[in-house]
Amino acid sequence: MRRFVVDLLPWKSLHDVRDIVDTIYNTSLNIFESKERALLDGDEAVARQVGEGKDILSNLMRANMDASEEDKLDESGLVAQVVHDVKRYIPHAAFTSAAHINSKKSRHEITETRTKTGSLAYDELVALPYLDTVCRETLRLYPPVSYLSRRTRENIIMPLSKPLRGLDGEDVHEILVPNNTNIIISTIAANRNTEVWGSDSLQWIPERWLAPLPSSVTNAHVPGDVIFGWKSSLHRLQISQLEMKVVLSLLIKSFCFAPSNKEIYWQMTTIGTPTIVGEDGM
Repeated sequence: MRRFVVDLLPWKSLHDVRDIVDTIYNTSLNIFESKERALLDGDEAVARQVGEGKDILSNLMRANMDASEEDKLDESGLVAQVVHDVKRYIPHAAFTSAAHINSKKSRHEITETRTKTGSLAYDELVALPYLDTVCRETLRLYPPVSYLSRRTRENIIMPLSKPLRGLDGEDVHEILVPNNTNIIISTIAANRNTEVWGSDSLQWIPERWLAPLPSSVTNAHVPGDVIFGWKSSLHRLQISQLEMKVVLSLLIKSFCFAPSNKEIYWQMTTIGTPTIVGEDGM
């Protein structure tokens, strides 16, 4: 129905977007089918593929083949990973790396691994501890989606993380949320809560992930980017993190980041976007 309406409307810009989406999807489907045929044909066919079967998608497809029926993604879910957009993560990571010397540590780690192994394939990439902390801390401080909206489907009793003082002076530990209530959930507030993450929660400190997280974090059940939705959300996050590591490993190896001489303001709307203060109305 949605496609029918898009085709029906006499709107060139909308049709251009439709055609772009079609091209991306068809290209992604071709890539997926090519890799699927190679995996079924055996190791020799895989070796002839770009990346020799060591790319993220090939590893994802192998893992999906070996996964239990409960955890398997169907074809549409796997194809979605090909077109999944990771660009919203990268500006924050580049911005924070420029503002800190930490990118030197990541560069040393990446360069040293490449020197030892001759490449940075999937197994080597996911085993880089400091790059992993950079990704985790960036996702914590700058979640790609800063807030979400959810609507209750039934009356629920919601427990509170800490009691509120009622009008009668009594502590309230839980509240009734009626059916069909729209709830705004701030992921950025949860990830920056000083009572959970400590007094340095507003600082970008990748090293915090190298030590065991405090009990306030583990007990809060939000160790990083807050996930809402079906199990496919977790799969998408895992793929996004892998894509983020691939892009960052190439950027950090190839470029030196430095802070801009202009003030950058991050508009944390649904998706955070950087804006130069004094330009475009800022």
